[in-house]
Amino acid sequence: MKKKDFVLINRKITKFNKILKVPSDKSLSIRALLLASQCVGTSKIKNLLESEDVLSCLKALRVLGVKIIKKNKVFWVYGNGLNSYKIKKKITKIFIGNSGTAARLLAGLLSTHTNKFYMYGDQSMNRRDMSRIIEPLEKIGCFFYPKNKTTLPLTIQGASMPLAQNHIEKRGSAQVKSAILLSALSTPGTTTIEEKNISRDHTEIFLKKISAKIKVKKLKKGNLISLTGQKNLPSFNYKVGSDPSSAAFLIALTLLTPGAKSVIPNVVCNSTRIKYIKILKKMNAKIKIKNLRRDLTSGEFVGTVITMSSKLKPITVSKDVGMFIDELPILFVIASLTNGVSKFKSIAELAHKESSRAIEMKKILNQAGIKCKSTKNSITIHGKKELNTKGKFILVKTKGDHRICMSATIFALITGIKTKINNFKTVNTSFPGFIKLIKKI
Repeated sequence: MKKKDFVLINRKITKFNKILKVPSDKSLSIRALLLASQCVGTSKIKNLLESEDVLSCLKALRVLGVKIIKKNKVFWVYGNGLNSYKIKKKITKIFIGNSGTAARLLAGLLSTHTNKFYMYGDQSMNRRDMSRIIEPLEKIGCFFYPKNKTTLPLTIQGASMPLAQNHIEKRGSAQVKSAILLSALSTPGTTTIEEKNISRDHTEIFLKKISAKIKVKKLKKGNLISLTGQKNLPSFNYKVGSDPSSAAFLIALTLLTPGAKSVIPNVVCNSTRIKYIKILKKMNAKIKIKNLRRDLTSGEFVGTVITMSSKLKPITVSKDVGMFIDELPILFVIASLTNGVSKFKSIAELAHKESSRAIEMKKILNQAGIKCKSTKNSITIHGKKELNTKGKFILVKTKGDHRICMSATIFALITGIKTKINNFKTVNTSFPGFIKLIKKI
């Protein structure tokens, strides 16, 4: 008999005062594995997130001949340099699970490897758009088959003589930018990216740390990034900090629970990852970051996030959405339980995540009696601090979207509306132990 995969919530949370530990950062864990596979020597990664997405990336690298072992909670990755994947078959099959980050970034590395790779994911991943990386990677000489197909499964044929290109990145997508940069590592000459809308810069920080020939120049609007390829990269030691996107759910729970307080240590506080905290502060949230410091192994800023229950006000946001794209669903929850009208603009990128997130969140909020108006590029939420919850029931049916599941959980805990969330196992892609932690709170 098939095991039931749902969570049922039927009561409100009460006030709490807790020190909370959130999982390691998913984006940094995946980047650490991929870049270690291209370095010369043995890299050691501490505090790697052992979620389904990260483990899918790890297994894909092992299929490509990369030796990775876990010893005393440390992952040792034995790198053999650029384009060093060991290929035994004419076409290598690579299963990528539900990880869009791993799929798009690994495609960047495979684009300069002169072999064929058949990449496929789970049911959710196979629906997600890959055209955003196909176009720039084909410019350098890589091929994707079948022609004109924009979703997985796809066959990638790497370029034998990749050509450096000038790219213009308008989407504000860190995955697209990173795929191009990883492809540029093995490409002769200098690849440039004009980043019109700034997105997360983990890849740039990481590449600087391992001595890649990368430069980032600030422009009036955006950045100009240049990378000169075919330089050997040394192995590294790396410690992954706690995920700010995972912390966002616990921050929301604290803000919306009367009398609550939480302390979350060792959170990655990269300026392109904590934009949502700045938004919350504009909403009158009581949030502080203490003990802010640069971690010497990762080059990333980390700190302790302290949050207290707050009386919030509505907000309108329209800029730098790429910096808080993953936090938008939980920001919608916060806006829905704040008196007044909040507006979120320039959010079209949400449709290219695990689900069309604005539409899915609207379905949830509508079931609770909260008025929302959405377009392809915006959502307006008419928030209410006090809801009439009598007789209400919310059913969440989203397939394969961990952030929708967690956002729905927070909403249910705050409102006390009986809520059934199907396909909840997907939360393990980024936040294993989420329900265990919620029960502890």
